[in-house]
Amino acid sequence: MNVLLSFIVLAVFCTSSFAKESPPEIKVYSQNPVVYGKKNVLICHISGFYPVYMDIKLLKNGDEIPNSEQFGLEFHSDGMFHQSKKASFTPDTDNKFTCRVKHMQNEMTVVW
Repeated sequence: MNVLLSFIVLAVFCTSSFAKESPPEIKVYSQNPVVYGKKNVLICHISGFYPVYMDIKLLKNGDEIPNSEQFGLEFHSDGMFHQSKKASFTPDTDNKFTCRVKHMQNEMTVVW
């Protein structure tokens, strides 16, 4: 038990000590082909970031889309994380849909 605990502590220390802060790459897209006026799913995929702490919001005209769901947090062999967030929406030409990501001291917004 002590050996396992020591290994876990060492792994966490090594990962946090040697990994460099890396800003995320953000992609925003719909799950299905767009048909204006027809329900769809808006997805914001964030990749290649470290450390893991971040805030992701899907927005419609600057207001958070309710009932959004974060999913797919993954740690890759390169030491970087990947995460996605999705929400149901009805695309149209009158509204602006965006994904806002706050990571460390940076805030980025990508328009769909």
